[in-house]
Amino acid sequence: MSFQLVLASSSPRRQELLKQVNIPFIIRKPEVDESSIHSVLPEEKVKQLARLKGRETVLKDEKEVILSADTVVSCNKQIFEKPNDTDEAHHMLSLLSGKRHEVWTGFMIRTGKHEEVFTQKTEVEFWPLSKEEIESYLSTGEPFDKAGAYGIQGPGSILVKRIIGDYYNVVGLPISLVVKELRKYDILPVFQ
Repeated sequence: MSFQLVLASSSPRRQELLKQVNIPFIIRKPEVDESSIHSVLPEEKVKQLARLKGRETVLKDEKEVILSADTVVSCNKQIFEKPNDTDEAHHMLSLLSGKRHEVWTGFMIRTGKHEEVFTQKTEVEFWPLSKEEIESYLSTGEPFDKAGAYGIQGPGSILVKRIIGDYYNVVGLPISLVVKELRKYDILPVFQ
């Protein structure tokens, strides 16, 4: 049986990563209340959020496979999600300045008969950032829809001194691990 991948997300970054490796998919965004997840452990939080999104996405037939995901940033036992405003984004970037932090992504793959949740961690170290550098980055508008208030794939790349682990996990989806797990359902990259 050939399966159809359903991405339970409207994230343009996750869509771009799946397109980059030529995995055909359709989008079906779940309506969820993420504030219902209260875990203070980043690995557990991304698992619970991925599970919530995956279970709230409707399977329309037995040939569909749901892929849901969530990403958070963690530094000094504090979880940073998407900032609500400029002050919160500035505060997050100030706390990340000159430090190493973790980026956690959880993703769930679900069919009508099976579900499995995975996590991936990448360590990221920022250069020390001046107030002017933070304000300049904030002026790009990039931080406001990204966990931890930065995007490694855009102007935020200049904030990053080094990473240890999967770069694409920091973007929002550990794509090689996702593709490996999707092979179980004969969902493969299409290269022509």
